[in-house]
Amino acid sequence: MRIDRLELEGFRNYRLQRVDFAPDCNVIFGENAQGKTNLLEALVYLSCGRSPRARADREMIGFQGEFARLEASVFARDRDFRVRGELYRGRRRRLWVNQVPLKSGAELGQVYHTVFFCPEDLYLIREGAAARRKFLDTALCQLRPRYAAALAEYHRAYDHKTRILRDAGERPDLLDTLPEFNERLVRAGAVLIHYRHRFSVRLSEYAALHHRECSGGRETLEIRYQTVSTVDNPAAEIGELAEKLRRHMASHQAAERASRLCLSGPHKDDLFVTINGREAKQYASQGQTRTAALAMKLAEREIYRNTAGACPVLLLDDVLSELDPRRQEFVLNRIAGGQVFITCCEDDRLAALLGGKVFHVNQGCIG
Repeated sequence: MRIDRLELEGFRNYRLQRVDFAPDCNVIFGENAQGKTNLLEALVYLSCGRSPRARADREMIGFQGEFARLEASVFARDRDFRVRGELYRGRRRRLWVNQVPLKSGAELGQVYHTVFFCPEDLYLIREGAAARRKFLDTALCQLRPRYAAALAEYHRAYDHKTRILRDAGERPDLLDTLPEFNERLVRAGAVLIHYRHRFSVRLSEYAALHHRECSGGRETLEIRYQTVSTVDNPAAEIGELAEKLRRHMASHQAAERASRLCLSGPHKDDLFVTINGREAKQYASQGQTRTAALAMKLAEREIYRNTAGACPVLLLDDVLSELDPRRQEFVLNRIAGGQVFITCCEDDRLAALLGGKVFHVNQGCIG
């Protein structure tokens, strides 16, 4: 799969821009705050309907603007696709594939996939559980449309339940609606656990191979998925997982009403990462955590390739400058075989090393 052309209008600091890409390597360089990351953000958004940076669509609309358009020409599955998104400040976004309106961003994942890697991801191991859940969600929303739909449903039900618990002091009658939202959380949550577990098993397998190679065979990486305590077998069928979640939620009912917080569910899931049997978050060195994060992102790309039968588009946002020469070489030796976008603040040194096409970004203009 590859992205042949991208058109932006009113997106971030791009007023009106059209750019054609190479099918292999694309090096994008320029000073900081010129629009390099914004370009990659647009490519990610058109692959899944989610931004790796913004919490709301309106944040991606240019200053003083009311509208933004993103449009890409994509070749995937031996076909040409035209993917389009329009963002508005005052109303819901609109998405199309080949001029056919989409009901949700999850449907974009059926066109092409991206793996986005930025400097913040190098601290994936050291950060809190929310960062690792976001890693899981971003990957799975592209791979599995059913997962994306379940995640959206879970978030809606979670928000409703949170408001009910918060406002129940003034309106006790709201508690009568809790069973409905608990059941919605249970059903959607079981789907999340099902896919997260399956993805984590493969992630651990592939990441361990990459980590071992990058460390010269001296270290062993393991990744284990952690969810609610009543789910002792996350590999179980979805119906059984739902029953275990239902039991867990019932046991936390009194505590949730007392604290007015939603305490039970896969919104607290995590990935437990160890290096040579010791918890990486607590004991690993900076070099070890960076190697583990690299291994996880490269494993994500491999899972996509094996699932979809084609390499996803790899987006490296100024990552190489954060790595020592050994880790730079490790990454560069493994990015062949698909389309790659690399941003950097330097000149076109990477293009000479990797081949491909070079773009200079300056104040939202690509030359």
